[in-house]
Amino acid sequence: MDAKLAALVALLALLGPVACHGASIICLGGWVRPVPSLLGGGLVCPGNLTSYPLKKGPAPSASVLKVGYYNSSSSNACPNAEDIVRKVVEDAVSKDPGTGAGLIRLFFHDCFVRGCDASVLLRNTSGSSEQTEMFGLPNINSLRGFEVIDAAKAALEAACPGVVSCADTLAFAARDASSVLSGGRISSFAMPAGRHDGRVSLANETTDNLPGPFCDLNALNNFFAAKGLDTDDMVTLSGAHTIGQARCAFVSNRTDMNATLAKDLRDKCMSGGNTKVALDYKTPDTMDVQYYQNVNDDDVVLDSDAALSSPATKPLVDTYVAGSSGNLWETKFAAAMVKMGSIEVKTSPGADAEIRKKCSIYN
Repeated sequence: MDAKLAALVALLALLGPVACHGASIICLGGWVRPVPSLLGGGLVCPGNLTSYPLKKGPAPSASVLKVGYYNSSSSNACPNAEDIVRKVVEDAVSKDPGTGAGLIRLFFHDCFVRGCDASVLLRNTSGSSEQTEMFGLPNINSLRGFEVIDAAKAALEAACPGVVSCADTLAFAARDASSVLSGGRISSFAMPAGRHDGRVSLANETTDNLPGPFCDLNALNNFFAAKGLDTDDMVTLSGAHTIGQARCAFVSNRTDMNATLAKDLRDKCMSGGNTKVALDYKTPDTMDVQYYQNVNDDDVVLDSDAALSSPATKPLVDTYVAGSSGNLWETKFAAAMVKMGSIEVKTSPGADAEIRKKCSIYN
């Protein structure tokens, strides 16, 4: 099924422009582009793909986690845990900034599916022969940074065997990548820890829970609300698209895109849907508020980014642009990462939770 969907996405990327932004037609969680109906009457989902109803979830609670969790003198002690992860991340990102973008995205894609439990890192899953999250449509041939997490985990196991979870390792890594890519404007903020690792990971749950590049504002709000996050969180966390890349299959075809960017994307994407383009072509390797200026200038690559120019969210976009000298967005981004990092966390061992020895396989 995943292979068929990937082929469908690549095919749709070759179709002509579709004015789907704002159409409120969400196909497979916003991961497949709506197409004109052959019978007339607007846009439809190709292949009878459907969207999924979402309900508002409880707000994440950081109270179940603890800052400095591994500094205690109990059995979970590993005083140098955060320093160990930071060193591995800094080395990796200094060599390839794209790795840092990948680590931040890994954290997001982990937390939105089954909570922040490192399920996105699994290559096998307990109690099922189905493929894992990393093979779902939003993730396959797209997520990166796994090798950095593996290296950090190996170093942690050498220092403190069986103590630090993969979920906490990923949370620390995303925090540290943000700090490096922002040149320190996003400080090395306190990231609470105490997460356990999940044992279940299912590819078919990714499109149910992860907002896709073809989402409009209503869909974005619904996806975030399902995880207990509000519109402010959504706009703030969307700023992570100031770095990283997107596949051409997911690039917007909207007619109001900046003409220079539109031409550049057409030229680059002629080679196929799997070609990658920068999400922020002006400062692609730096975490800054240029992304929000791009939203105002119709200079964004995805429909989901263009949706932030809506009247309901533009005031916050404008505030971030105006507050660039005071690091307003950077401060709020750090707080939103902590809040997201508390989604549906597992904090004690059990049938569905453990401290993995290796992040790619459950114990």
